[in-house]
Amino acid sequence: MSGFKKVIIIGAGGRDFHNFNVFFRHNPNYRVVAFTATQIPNIDNRRYPKELAGEDLYPDGIPIYNQKDLPDLIKKYDVDLCVFSYSDVSHNEVMNIGSIVLSCGASYMLLGPKDTMLKSKKPVIAIGAVRTGCGKSQTTRRVIEVLMEHKLKVAVVRHPMPYGDLNEQRIQRLETLEDLKIYNCTIEEMEEFEPHIRRGNVVYAGVDYEAILRDIENDSQNFDIIVWDGGNNDFPFYKPDIMITVTDPLRAGHEVLYHPGETTLRMANVVIINKIDSASLENINILRQNIRNLNPNAIIIEAASPIVVDKPELIRGKKALIIEDGPTLTHGEMKFGAGVIAAYKYGASEIVNPRPYAIGSIAETLETYKDVNLVLPAIGYGEQQIKDLENTINNTPHDIVIVATPIDLSRIIKLTKPHVYVRYELQEIGKPDLKQVISEFIKKKAIINSFA
Repeated sequence: MSGFKKVIIIGAGGRDFHNFNVFFRHNPNYRVVAFTATQIPNIDNRRYPKELAGEDLYPDGIPIYNQKDLPDLIKKYDVDLCVFSYSDVSHNEVMNIGSIVLSCGASYMLLGPKDTMLKSKKPVIAIGAVRTGCGKSQTTRRVIEVLMEHKLKVAVVRHPMPYGDLNEQRIQRLETLEDLKIYNCTIEEMEEFEPHIRRGNVVYAGVDYEAILRDIENDSQNFDIIVWDGGNNDFPFYKPDIMITVTDPLRAGHEVLYHPGETTLRMANVVIINKIDSASLENINILRQNIRNLNPNAIIIEAASPIVVDKPELIRGKKALIIEDGPTLTHGEMKFGAGVIAAYKYGASEIVNPRPYAIGSIAETLETYKDVNLVLPAIGYGEQQIKDLENTINNTPHDIVIVATPIDLSRIIKLTKPHVYVRYELQEIGKPDLKQVISEFIKKKAIINSFA
């Protein structure tokens, strides 16, 4: 027998790499023989490079396979342990995968905060959610707005999206829009980075989050505080001083059905009930009761995310093609978002179904996610897919494009028809609100520069 356990990390190009880095990379009791990947196209058939894996134990790096090959891989490598390491999947699916692992003879494992959270020398406010598409992005922007009112220098750390060259993406520091080009960011990355950059904040992301943390702590800008901008419904990589979890009454009940969203709800200090302006009172009450059952000590803040359209008059009477945030529609399972709301509110004559006109990888995505109807997910994980998105948009017969993503899409692709942008910001209703909660936290921690 070997002196170590052979491991497969089951992931999706983010949490899996972090779990490896902080738990397995220098651990002589284990050898990670493979990663598997899902959710994101074209991230399998790569290698986790030796430079990141540690050349002492992994001189050849670590291969990345498609998750569908998991049973064969367990047998091929005589694997002892499989570690589930990605987010926004149902509890049923987590254990369905666990059943596959167990039936192949291996053990099944989830790594928790104690083994994966890094401790920062700076205060940390973390924003998470119970599902993709709850409203983390606008909540994060609101938190940063309050911190900036207190004259604090904020470093934003975004949950990983390392879909390109992993060595080059080890540490990403983005301060200008030009940096988005330098790092060859995907549309999904730009959607998360660009709003922060436009507000004057520095954004960090990448692969090695311990190295990222040390860079922030030693940065010449002398940041006062870190804001963890979470991805999907994952819990943070850094130990938070305040954990804020966003919930969605339009999907009431999902907060107890998805992993690790239920975890983020149970560990929250503050819970946001978002979208109360568009959800039924029945669903809001179901959600509120579930929050109280799972986390009775959390502060609950009610909020809306009202839409703002830059040129609403262009929508009336027009055939509209609607482009929404990609991950929210795909593994977030939302049927529609702000673009559809804008189309109805401002009187579009028709919402054009893009399915018959989709080409290449966009057509494949729509075939995979059959519940995505009447809207086009803004996905672009590579140059070819961005081109497929552009051609799909311009092939679809429409009068106007309603763009409900946080980025200037026309900067990336050529739109041949008029287009309008839909934006949304968090609007707290009543008290307590984020300003009150964060201001009290600043006073308690006596953070430098506050009230300067």
